Amino acid sequence: MLFFTQCFGAVLDLIHLRFQHYKAKRVFSAAGQLVCVVNPTHSLKYAATRCAAAQASTEQGILPPCHHHEAVHDPQLVPCTCPLFSCPWEGHLEVVVSHLRQTHRINILQGAEIVFLATDMHLPAPTDWIIMHSCLGHQFLLVLRKQEKYEGHPQFFATMMLIGTPTQANNFTYRLELNRNQRRLKWEATPRSILECVDSVISDGDCLVLNTSLAQLFSDNGSLAIGIAITTSKVHSSEAEM
Repeated sequence: MLFFTQCFGAVLDLIHLRFQHYKAKRVFSAAGQLVCVVNPTHSLKYAATRCAAAQASTEQGILPPCHHHEAVHDPQLVPCTCPLFSCPWEGHLEVVVSHLRQTHRINILQGAEIVFLATDMHLPAPTDWIIMHSCLGHQFLLVLRKQEKYEGHPQFFATMMLIGTPTQANNFTYRLELNRNQRRLKWEATPRSILECVDSVISDGDCLVLNTSLAQLFSDNGSLAIGIAITTSKVHSSEAEM
């Protein structure tokens, strides 16, 4: 009975996922956009001190000492950039993508324009929805987070991070767009480098920010569809547009 119950639950989850994907394809197929259904994950860490230390070390060109032993580190190594876990991994920037895919099972979607469909928006904070986007020869990390910036008032924060250096990030512009029920909300900005720490970007508010009421206006049965487009930018500036 226990085996049957577990299998039945897995089948129901699969049916639910396929139904969400079908709904998204039905809505966005006319625009020719690729749709990726992203399930929520409860974050296992919110280590602001770790991010602050990593950011300070990056600015100084060094890395903080390892948690487990004292050692001299290669300044070209970077810590794990996954915002979900307090991961001790570190490596060169060019192998960050393979680490995120193999260790943290983060999916990657290719295409100039895609739709990020986040499910189960009603879940309590803190919750993250994460995917990698491959475009224009680079990889980007899209993070949607539900977090209480003030107690009892959860908000949604969405940002795009380039898996690369700040100089490389300045060459791109990303756009996040919500469009439903004759309402449109658009955020356009220069992506931040993954070296700058996702937590710091969200704390600074340099991203798309939605309160619960606004998120509900654009959601459909607990799912939020965010259109994503990335272009090269000749003017290194950022702006928000509603």
